[in-house]
Amino acid sequence: MKILSTVSLLLLITTLLNSQTITILDETDLQSIENVMVFGSDQKKFQLSNLNGSVDISIFKKADEIYFQHPSYELKKMTYNSLVSASKVYLHENNIKISEVVIAANKWAQNRSEISAKITSITSKQIELQAPQTSADLIGSSGEVFIQKSQQGGGSPMIRGFSTNRLLISVDGVRMNTAIFRAGNVQNIISIDPFSIEQTEVLFGPGSVIYGSDAIGGVMSFSTLTPKLSQNGKALIKGSAVTRYGSASNEMTGHADFNIGWKKIGLLTSISYNKFGDLKMGSHGPDDYLKNEYVERINGIDSVLANDDTQVQVPSGYSQINLMQKVRFSPNKNWDVNYGFIYSETSDYSRYDKHLQYKSGTLKYGEWSYGPQIWSMNTIEVKNYNSNQFYDEVSFRFSRQFFEESRIDRQLNKKTREVKTEKVWAYSSNIDFHRKLNDKNQLFYGVEWVLNDVDSKGYSEDIFSFDQNPVESRYPNSDWNSYAVYATYSSQIFEKLRLNLGSRYNYFTLNSAFDTALFNLPFTSAEINQGALTGSVGLVYNPINDCWINTNVSTGFRSPNVDDIGKIFEPAENTLVIPNADLDAEYAYNAELSVSNIFADVVKIELTGYYTLLNNAMVRRPFKYNGQDSIIFKGDTSLVVAIQNAANAHVVGLEAGIDAKLPLGFTLKSRFNVQKGEEEMEDGTVSPSRHAAPWFGTTHLVYSVQKFKCDLYAVYSGEVSYDNLPYDERGKTYIYALDENDNPYSPAWFTLNLKSIYQINKNFSLTASIENILDKRYKPYSSGLGAPGRNFILALKAKF
Repeated sequence: MKILSTVSLLLLITTLLNSQTITILDETDLQSIENVMVFGSDQKKFQLSNLNGSVDISIFKKADEIYFQHPSYELKKMTYNSLVSASKVYLHENNIKISEVVIAANKWAQNRSEISAKITSITSKQIELQAPQTSADLIGSSGEVFIQKSQQGGGSPMIRGFSTNRLLISVDGVRMNTAIFRAGNVQNIISIDPFSIEQTEVLFGPGSVIYGSDAIGGVMSFSTLTPKLSQNGKALIKGSAVTRYGSASNEMTGHADFNIGWKKIGLLTSISYNKFGDLKMGSHGPDDYLKNEYVERINGIDSVLANDDTQVQVPSGYSQINLMQKVRFSPNKNWDVNYGFIYSETSDYSRYDKHLQYKSGTLKYGEWSYGPQIWSMNTIEVKNYNSNQFYDEVSFRFSRQFFEESRIDRQLNKKTREVKTEKVWAYSSNIDFHRKLNDKNQLFYGVEWVLNDVDSKGYSEDIFSFDQNPVESRYPNSDWNSYAVYATYSSQIFEKLRLNLGSRYNYFTLNSAFDTALFNLPFTSAEINQGALTGSVGLVYNPINDCWINTNVSTGFRSPNVDDIGKIFEPAENTLVIPNADLDAEYAYNAELSVSNIFADVVKIELTGYYTLLNNAMVRRPFKYNGQDSIIFKGDTSLVVAIQNAANAHVVGLEAGIDAKLPLGFTLKSRFNVQKGEEEMEDGTVSPSRHAAPWFGTTHLVYSVQKFKCDLYAVYSGEVSYDNLPYDERGKTYIYALDENDNPYSPAWFTLNLKSIYQINKNFSLTASIENILDKRYKPYSSGLGAPGRNFILALKAKF
């Protein structure tokens, strides 16, 4: 035994003496890079770097050159002798790539070059440099998604002429859309903490085959941080802390996350807090946007006060807290179990555009705000990797979400406020399979169940006595169910041609119970039981190296939800929306063609053209209530309207992108989007689509050198003249600038911005930025809130 122990010790010493371990790091942020493939010039042997970026290169002693390859970094080659004296290898990020791994297409990791639909990714590194205030700003930083804001506590994305309940939000594979997502602007995306995001992907065009109802214009898929496990037997401890200040809103932000991982168990905790003051707009732009006065309650009286600084948008401040806790258990290489809890809550925040409205020569509202927006999600996901006749990998996912939102409004000098509160309990269960049939063919398939339970209440409150009386709720108490089965098939039918096919059948039900005690309706309940069949066909053609031609034909659908059939509210002066249970699903038919080409590994150009037809669209149209086209509501005569399947709409557009490597560490990145949408009106005329944004884009000039990166970029958008303004928008004179004829319009605008990050050492980094350097005063199209003026941002980040 003593001899064996001595031999073992000698072998260990010999191995250590002969080994040559190096660490591979990102040259900008000095963080370790996992899964770098290291191989010799003969390509017979290879090694992968571990979680700490470490790899043993001793097996490449006889190789002429050693290569370091990773999809996100430029290929690097070195000689063995040069590595012997070095303990670290630094890789430079590759901005010219098309082979990145994406998940949004089929919920499993795939090479982007195999997917016929367009997908854009935003990495955690990009998020760190851009330092977005909310996840709406995060999505907007892509330069391919337009963001509308009615208030600072909000952000409603527009993609390919669609928005709100015709776009789908997914968090860790769970749909965030609920049965009360409306056609008006929705703010739920701000509940997602940008600091907790590991990867964000945007799937453009219909995604109903995988994601079901609402995925008409696109899918925004957020993947949050996952606990890391130890690979060397010692506890893996990692974490970060961030503090940030922004001058335009006196933003104070703090964040911390902590990961501890053992061999089989990992824990991750994340917490963020944001406090934003009233947002200040720019100095140079339309005076129509200035906030000249505001309402403040003084000694129990609504007082209209002159604004000392008309660029400050009073009231627009709010605060928010985000929490996340994850637990991971991986007993062996075949099983991976993850539990996640996410919680988000805002303070009350004012609906700023409502505070711009006037009535009888004075401000209309004494108060108009959203109550705390609360979102929580409990998710458990079990993955099994075990090749058999049914699957190579399977994911079981169950989620329970809770949503709460409320609206509080009171007209100026009135003693009664109205409060309407909605709560939604959302349950979902998914089983997703991936089966690799052979080297050329693979199958993705699964089943899904979703339940939304909606509870809605309304009351009026005397602001002096606090006495409360019930009023009509915004929605009927309801439950919405969805049952679905789907499959997609991908086949390399020829060496240079890949075929992608997909289909989904969805059956959905909706049951609503109306309280007729406060609002007399001709019915007390509503029920919908319908099915929807969608599909997609796509081709990926690779005629020569570094060139891809993609074509995709797909359909999407949106089933009627509680907001469609049961809402009672006033969208405009003297107009009342009432329930209508006679609704069918609306369908989208989309065709697109995309060409991508990389020239000499230096320039990448992408062009995508698309056309989408929306059939049987659910829109507001004049309606009759007990045979009458108007009723007395709250003392005023109101025109009766309801959501009806009464229109068609279409959008045609072009998306262009260019990425180029320039000398001396510079890169150029530009995105440009143009779309034109039209929708059918009641009288047969055609109006521009409300959610088809004007042309917009971004152009970035990025400089990167070891430890330092800076980004000088422009953001720009075109004008929407009065003649091109959607008919529904022309009455909103309070949010738009006025042209020479005193008609509302949305002026063109651009901003110049500079962002930089310096990695002080491995543990500390400093971010310094100036947004809107020229201090432009502007509003993105359809926005009530003016964009930030010149904004100085300073952030310090610590990692361990």
